[in-house]
Amino acid sequence: LYGRGAADMKGSLAAMVTGCERFLDACPRPRGSIAFLITSDEEGAAVDGTVKVVERLEARGEKLRWCLVGEPSCAQRLGDTIKNGRRGSLNGRLLLRGVQGHVAYPHRAQNPIYAIGPLLGALVDEVWDRGHDFFPPTSFQISNLNAGTGADNVIPGQLEMLFNFRFSPAVTVEQLQERTRLLIETALLNQEVKTGQVFQYDLEWRLSGPPFFTAPGDLVDAALAAIQAETGLDAELSTGGGTSDGRFIAPTGAQVIEFGPLNATIHKIDECVSVGDLERLSRVYQGILTRLLG
Repeated sequence: LYGRGAADMKGSLAAMVTGCERFLDACPRPRGSIAFLITSDEEGAAVDGTVKVVERLEARGEKLRWCLVGEPSCAQRLGDTIKNGRRGSLNGRLLLRGVQGHVAYPHRAQNPIYAIGPLLGALVDEVWDRGHDFFPPTSFQISNLNAGTGADNVIPGQLEMLFNFRFSPAVTVEQLQERTRLLIETALLNQEVKTGQVFQYDLEWRLSGPPFFTAPGDLVDAALAAIQAETGLDAELSTGGGTSDGRFIAPTGAQVIEFGPLNATIHKIDECVSVGDLERLSRVYQGILTRLLG
């Protein structure tokens, strides 16, 4: 089945609906309520979807016990991976200001590209933490680095760097922000001592979501058993990959896991999912409901 979202996550939604239908046919009086949370504001900023629903539920005093997100969690075969946590995501924007000038008169300018060089090495070489239980060490990645006007005879007056941390519970947002600030100021101070040039900077932050983790318990156990019964596989518990809307549900105290189809083609042209996998996925979801609410 081909189409944008076939694997991420419209196929999972269809499997959830059909799995729930069969479960309710077999068990018309479940031991609890079932709700679907469906939002188009799931990728990107994600400010008007799950966040607003969680706020409304909390205002009404409703508590979620379990949450199953249909993210495409599997790598090679349906059933090989359950995500029982995710790293946090922290985005940063550094604006480094120098003095624009003509390339023939560098003594009249301050090139922020030269100032950023030592800082890049310090940021890349920094060991932010060494991981935390089920989580790999925090990673730092630069996604954009821009300077210049496009002309070959103009020294740029400013430089913009966009970067991202994927972080574990071993480090806090505040610690990452403070250590980044210290590395920037140390690098710029060294540049001032070396060249006499003083660079100013602005640093902005945006937290996409904190890390979360669901320890093995009734939800994880039900998912492992349902997957094994349908696929014959013993699923691996993993916290790798990007973020999901589970990050908004977990702070409510709910147990949160992610399980869905293969992720090999997501966000690509010709995204696809096996029809057979969708049928098996539907039965896995039914099996999870049966074990928790049947």
